[in-house]
Amino acid sequence: MKMKSPVVTKMEVIPVAGYDSMLMSLSGAHAPWFTRNLVILTDNLGHQGIGEIHGGDYTCKSLRACIPFVEGKEISYYRKILQTIHRNAKKDAGDDGEGIQNLDLSKLKYVVRAEWAIECALLDLLGQFMEVPMCELLGEGKQRNRVEMLGYLFYVSDKQKAAELPYIDESDSNDEWFQLRRQEMLTPEKIVHQAQVLQRKYGFRNFKLKGGVLRGESEMTAVRALKETFPSARINIDPNGAWRLEEAVKLCQSMQGILTYIEDPCGPQDGFSGREIMTEFKNAVPLQVATNMIATDWRQFYHAIMHHSVDIVLADPHFWGFEGTIRMAQILHDWGLTWGSHSNNHFDITLAAFAQVGAAAPGDPAPLDTHWVWQDGQDLLLDAPKIKDGFITVPEGPGLGVHLNRKRVEKAHALYNRLPYHDRNDVIGMQYLIPGWKFNSKMPALIR
Repeated sequence: MKMKSPVVTKMEVIPVAGYDSMLMSLSGAHAPWFTRNLVILTDNLGHQGIGEIHGGDYTCKSLRACIPFVEGKEISYYRKILQTIHRNAKKDAGDDGEGIQNLDLSKLKYVVRAEWAIECALLDLLGQFMEVPMCELLGEGKQRNRVEMLGYLFYVSDKQKAAELPYIDESDSNDEWFQLRRQEMLTPEKIVHQAQVLQRKYGFRNFKLKGGVLRGESEMTAVRALKETFPSARINIDPNGAWRLEEAVKLCQSMQGILTYIEDPCGPQDGFSGREIMTEFKNAVPLQVATNMIATDWRQFYHAIMHHSVDIVLADPHFWGFEGTIRMAQILHDWGLTWGSHSNNHFDITLAAFAQVGAAAPGDPAPLDTHWVWQDGQDLLLDAPKIKDGFITVPEGPGLGVHLNRKRVEKAHALYNRLPYHDRNDVIGMQYLIPGWKFNSKMPALIR
């Protein structure tokens, strides 16, 4: 008699929210909160599989439209479930296929694929059924027991200038990092201090600075200060394509031995795509180039490779899916290139998922991005993985190896329902810093 795998009896889609700092990037200032969508699958054995994806009403609606394709289906046929979702998906009228080459946040929802939260939850269930960690179901299985992460540094503006907005204050915390992360940090000295505190708490050996905020020269001064303070660390910067080609070349030509890689230094310009402009940058500057902007799907990746635009692809599982991310890691490894992973503001569910993906990636991946340190303490899991000595130890339990804290989820959902809007909006906070501020893909956020 054929043994059947468990059947999904219930699919829940729960939008949630958490608190954020006034983090700066090219797109503006982070709002006091961030939003995410959770997928919770229950099977007929009573197991729960969980996944987390970007927030917003569009993504929430997309996920809920998938419920009929998931409930009642065997988890061993998860690929078939995803295929059915893809066949029934319709392209939104606003999706022009451009992706996020210009960091247009209104297009982020088209780059993020909602169904990958379903894939994560299904793989979680399958791992529990087979009694193996999720990483054993990806690619060639588990490659390492620990996954290296990097310290993601941000310029932070003064929340008091936007006192009408409900940014939280942690000045009374006993935790050095929790105190610091809500304070203004806009100078090289404060960026270095931020890195020092992060190293003391999490043990990071490598750092990346989110650029596109101040003038390029100022941001490079901060990078040099970081390298002087942490001479053995790999130091990177990501200006999100804020610099024009000529400026990017000028800023980076003397950065050999200081920068390990430069992420998306420039983007579309003068009628040429980001992939073409990045090729010209690579021809002029002897640095490794990374991206999460010009290669966000397989067709874009093909053109990026044909143009020799990048050396490192930061393949976010929320863009590529879990199997797609590992497929990317395998290809890059076979071609002598490097894989890493991009992240966005997220809860600890995504942190656990990143640990599983990082464990299955072959070769020598770049340390993985994570915003989680800015959300640490807002756990939605009973047993959230922790970053120690710059690494996450991969949970040994089956599936994701973690368990949901329902009370915390309910609290995060209640916060979501109280918010005035649910989509990411980095402009509102900027209006308090610079009245009338408007996004410009070629102008750092605080330079107007």
